[in-house]
Amino acid sequence: MATITSECKEFLLQGTRTGKVATVRADGRAHVVPIWFVMDGDTIVFTTGTDSVKGKNLRRDGRASLCVDDETPPFSFATVEGTVTFSEDLNELREWATRIAARYMGADKAEQFGARNAVPGELLVRLTPTKAVFVKDLAD
Repeated sequence: MATITSECKEFLLQGTRTGKVATVRADGRAHVVPIWFVMDGDTIVFTTGTDSVKGKNLRRDGRASLCVDDETPPFSFATVEGTVTFSEDLNELREWATRIAARYMGADKAEQFGARNAVPGELLVRLTPTKAVFVKDLAD
């Protein structure tokens, strides 16, 4: 497991930046989609549908890459590559879906979104880093 620096974690958790998660389809084509996420230590935590393209790719291959960027000057980004594990436990899924919702939708809507996303057919995904890169202030 790679360690994510405290500066990189701070960047990843700042505001409501979405992550862009990349997976590999069965035929080798890349698949990239935006996600909402939080962190548990150095682990990236997000949810997805079991039958989504992303969910199917992750279950088949077990690897993912995540990119989070700041699109304003002087521009910064972080990438995290790693392996994934899953949980379909509805209590655990609700806990983390609520935390994710609090970050992106606010505390007042967190329970509502947590309940909506903690249902059968959803997966809790944990991305454990094998490599992490953080580049700050590219245009300075």
